[in-house]
Amino acid sequence: MTAPDEVRAAVDAAYRHEWGQVVATLIGLTGNWDLAEDCAQDAFAAALATWARDGVPERPGAWLTTTARHRATDRLRRDTVGATKLRQLAVLERDPIEPLAEEIPDERLRLIFTCCHPALPFPARVALTLRTLAGLSTGEIAKAFLAAEPAMAQRLVRAKRKIVEAGIPYRVPPAELLPRRLTAVLAVLYLIFNEGYDEVDGRRALAADGIHLARMLVRLMPAEPEARGLLALMLLLEARRASRTDDGVLVTLENQDRSRWDRALITEGVATLDEALAIRRSGPYQVQAAIAACHATAPDSAATDWPQIAALYTELARLTPSPVVDLNRAVAIAMADGISAGLALVDELAGSGKLDGYYLLPATRADLLRRDGRLAEAATSYEEALKLAPTDAERRYLTTRLHSL
Repeated sequence: MTAPDEVRAAVDAAYRHEWGQVVATLIGLTGNWDLAEDCAQDAFAAALATWARDGVPERPGAWLTTTARHRATDRLRRDTVGATKLRQLAVLERDPIEPLAEEIPDERLRLIFTCCHPALPFPARVALTLRTLAGLSTGEIAKAFLAAEPAMAQRLVRAKRKIVEAGIPYRVPPAELLPRRLTAVLAVLYLIFNEGYDEVDGRRALAADGIHLARMLVRLMPAEPEARGLLALMLLLEARRASRTDDGVLVTLENQDRSRWDRALITEGVATLDEALAIRRSGPYQVQAAIAACHATAPDSAATDWPQIAALYTELARLTPSPVVDLNRAVAIAMADGISAGLALVDELAGSGKLDGYYLLPATRADLLRRDGRLAEAATSYEEALKLAPTDAERRYLTTRLHSL
């Protein structure tokens, strides 16, 4: 007999690392998403009892996949009606399982690209990825995105139905479509990470899920530098998490306690970025990771390489033109070339109207005016930013800045 705590820990670890593979394998065999999820859940439940009696198997993933496959076979034998279910049963009963093609080393890769197919609405892609690859329950996904559980359940049902009705193929896209489709996958994973990075109650675990999924993608697509770039960016941002707030008040990068930064994550993030850059195919996530690395490796705020950061933002603006990128570039230029140079760019952005309603525009202008000694103008901009700030932490930070004037 194995101790209950050891069994629970082993099952939890297997759930974290194997859920997506078990589900992906069953979907690949049957094409039935609900059957795959139900039988995978049954397999993990069975593991709690069986592993306590027989011990944790040497290959937990293989045990779980086999058990889930047997459950699916049994269910289809009981319930089979119609040609589709007969085909599913025939595939499951085939022995041995047909090996995967060499260029597709893991069923999860097919699942990632199917969940993130451009034909699905973006919120559905996110929910489906979290459900089928990260193993989050419908209730957990609903809580994380502040949605009602029935509404989230319907979103998942509609997404699965769309896959079937639209004939979305369960495959990795062909080479000519891969760059565009990979961009959609990376966008989903980065959104998942960011939803957990914002310190909102109930969402914290999403950052870990985003990193977990990015690691998975790097293992599955080792030759894709942007997958490594995204993972590097997540690691470098996560390394600073502990110092981002103080008693619920946002702490700016220059004022963060760098002794609280996670040096192991920074080391891993920089090494991952170096691996991506060595492939010599630049992309926006690599550039963003390089910016994060400039901040993470500076011993203190004064030592930050602002000219390099400004150059990187210029490159990012070329790769992915965006007024938000332009705003960040303006800050870097202000720190590298002088406040007046940055303010001129911020005022140009304000005049364009492209960032109307975006609280960081007046907040950035306020900070630059404060640094320039124009306190009355800074106060006006802080008040404008306060009206637009979306979270309590940001409102508390802006209020503190305003009072300090």
